[in-house]
Amino acid sequence: MADRELRWPDNVAGRFFVDQQCIDCDLCRTTAPDNFERSGDGYSFVARQPANPREEAACRQAMLECPVEAIGDAQAVDQPA
Repeated sequence: MADRELRWPDNVAGRFFVDQQCIDCDLCRTTAPDNFERSGDGYSFVARQPANPREEAACRQAMLECPVEAIGDAQAVDQPA
């Protein structure tokens, strides 16, 4: 489960974020290319929060499929503070 305290500083403010567990597998950037980008240091981060229901669904899908659970939803009740 992603930890808000370990999120990368590159993440834009908002609901979704990527934390330091990211292994740069490219899944999120493939699933939600409008929202995730790769840093020069080899990890993904949320470059733009979802702007519509399609993008929000893609971000949620990326979060569910992330092999190391590095994508978090700050609005989810079970996310560590």
